[in-house]
Amino acid sequence: MRIIGIDPGLARMGFGIVQMTPKQLIPVEYGCIQTDINLSASSRLKQIYENLQEILQVHRPSHFAIEKLFFNKNTRTALSVGEARGIALLAASVAGLCVFEYTPLQVKMSVAGYGKATKKQVSYMVKAILRLNAYPNLDDTTDALAVAICHAQSTISKNLINI
Repeated sequence: MRIIGIDPGLARMGFGIVQMTPKQLIPVEYGCIQTDINLSASSRLKQIYENLQEILQVHRPSHFAIEKLFFNKNTRTALSVGEARGIALLAASVAGLCVFEYTPLQVKMSVAGYGKATKKQVSYMVKAILRLNAYPNLDDTTDALAVAICHAQSTISKNLINI
């Protein structure tokens, strides 16, 4: 099973693709879609959509996992993240993928074993679980990989229950 995890954002949308095998999770591709801050919001959303569409076409994930939006004190930030998240959901729908959503608490609990884990703790566990040689450059990328790991572990748990 190939899973793409998404950490939504307008300036940077993190993505992480992992291949789930019976014994381990293998990182396939990960990074950030970065938008040009000098462009209008609609142009930036188009940029995200086109880049994400290309990533989905190239890597052909079977599952699409995305972090649920939590309400931030900064309304402007929350709205722009919500818009970017909507574009990601549209790209998943156009690609015919089922969407799985996880809260930040669920992701942290799944990856680090503690729902209030720090960014550093999550990053450490992502590196360890995926056997990466180095930490991903950006938190957005780490968070996207963590979402993919969370979905993989959730899928394993659901399969065990159904046995």
